[in-house]
Amino acid sequence: MIGELIAATGEARVTDLARRLGVTHVTVNRTLQRLQRSGFVTTQPYRSIFLTDAGRRLSEESRRRHEIVAAFLQSLGVPGDVARADAEGMEHHVSRETLTAFIKHLKRRG
Repeated sequence: MIGELIAATGEARVTDLARRLGVTHVTVNRTLQRLQRSGFVTTQPYRSIFLTDAGRRLSEESRRRHEIVAAFLQSLGVPGDVARADAEGMEHHVSRETLTAFIKHLKRRG
């Protein structure tokens, strides 16, 4: 979501994340602390959130996983908006083997 916001608006802020994710500012701040400890983001009080190089790579990989899962669900007949919403949670838990199978399935379908 941070990468998405930066791409769309040029910045990611706690308030925007809380609103888009439907969670409290406290939840966002706790998550940001974990991401910062893991080296994925940098933050400054009252400023935007910035992705580190590792954070950008993780964001790009997550976006790719999301697109694959959503496309797979759509190939099964799931409506696009539902597929994108469902992919939001599934992308975090699907194995590399399953993603590879999804990609093969999508390639076979053209």
